[in-house]
Amino acid sequence: MAPTTEAPAQAWTHGRAPGGRGPAGHALSLARTPLSFLTSLPRYGDLVELRLGHRRAYLACHPDLVRHILLDSKTFDSGGALKDKARLILGNGLITAGRQDHRKQRRMIQPAFHQRRIASYARIMQQECAQICDSWHASRPVDMCDAMHALTARVTARCLFSTNIAQSDVREIQQWLPVVIRGAFHRALDPTGLLERVPTRGNRRFDEALTRLNSLITRLVSRYRARGAGGQDLLSALLETEDTKTGSRLSDQEIHDQVMTLLLAGIETTASALTWSLHLLSRHPGVADRLVAETDDVLGGRAATYEDIPALPYTSRVFNETLRMFPPAWVFTRTTVVDTRLAGHRLPSGADILISPYVLHRNPRLFPEPRRFDPDRWAPERAAGIPSGAMLPFGAGSRKCIGDVFGMTEAVLALATLTTRWKMTLAPGAKVRPKAAMSLGSGPLPMVLTPRDK
Repeated sequence: MAPTTEAPAQAWTHGRAPGGRGPAGHALSLARTPLSFLTSLPRYGDLVELRLGHRRAYLACHPDLVRHILLDSKTFDSGGALKDKARLILGNGLITAGRQDHRKQRRMIQPAFHQRRIASYARIMQQECAQICDSWHASRPVDMCDAMHALTARVTARCLFSTNIAQSDVREIQQWLPVVIRGAFHRALDPTGLLERVPTRGNRRFDEALTRLNSLITRLVSRYRARGAGGQDLLSALLETEDTKTGSRLSDQEIHDQVMTLLLAGIETTASALTWSLHLLSRHPGVADRLVAETDDVLGGRAATYEDIPALPYTSRVFNETLRMFPPAWVFTRTTVVDTRLAGHRLPSGADILISPYVLHRNPRLFPEPRRFDPDRWAPERAAGIPSGAMLPFGAGSRKCIGDVFGMTEAVLALATLTTRWKMTLAPGAKVRPKAAMSLGSGPLPMVLTPRDK
């Protein structure tokens, strides 16, 4: 097949990552110090070649190249080691499906994220944010990493299953989902594929967790099938949707895979970003004061609602800047499905492409002073100057995260409600470092809480 159209013409540079000797190649560096390793590579070119085991891979470092890749799904389809291992968890869901299946799934699932439904989901978000605020006490520190995962788990479970999910089922999701996420990521970084075959305690726990989650989802979907859909939750929307072209509906297996995908995306990514937001606010009191002034003016101590969001622009900018500095989807992959050229470099069919929002978002050519937490980057007059394709917390193109508005809505409501009720200070001696796994987490984040008097 003839090569596809080249990315926008310019004097592209390409090079090779240094080191990478031995059977594992650069996989060890990617496993041990992924963030510092990847951020060191743009100096070698717009397209940088590295070796992961026996496979060649290419990191796209220029936003124009990244945009070209993401907008050309006919040439650059979903694939790579991360996606292959994610299929262990997600099956053939939206994140992992190939182009043809993805187009059909996206067409069918999109109505579940219509603005009218987002507004109904927001009422659940509002209730859960108020409830977690009511549950806190000033007498003891709270691990905000755990708290945000608990919050997003309850929100996601209730939006998926409405009132038909028991608290014991929510706790089971909270217990087992992190286990399968960690296990799949560790397997993706093993270029040999041998470690997952060893009967270690971690592998046994991964197998148990995946079995339990699959059984839970099967049970919940069967319960919905038996009683009939018709509710305002996500699962009802998935059961009711029809393909506008064929009139077909999603099968039980397709429903199962989408539920698992929505659980992963709805819990893990939003929780990670919210945790980082609270950490950054604790480190930047001037920013926190501005956010609180806005929430006090709009909310006066009550929980934020969907209708309040337009009046909370600074809160939105704080979260957007958090997504720039600590994007949950810090790296993802594409695979060429035909021979092509990229940055003047010929790539064969089956070549793996790495895209790292973390690398792009910290490029000083794209974001001046990239290590500085500056929510005003996203003020309209400044945001207009940010290059297209430089900011990718939700991806771009046909595979842009279908839940981007859902996640932003939940995050703004949570930040506004939590900060108007509580002042949060990092506990003495706490050390927080990015932990790059399936999402970019913080690890434990103990914070001391002080009620805010109105």
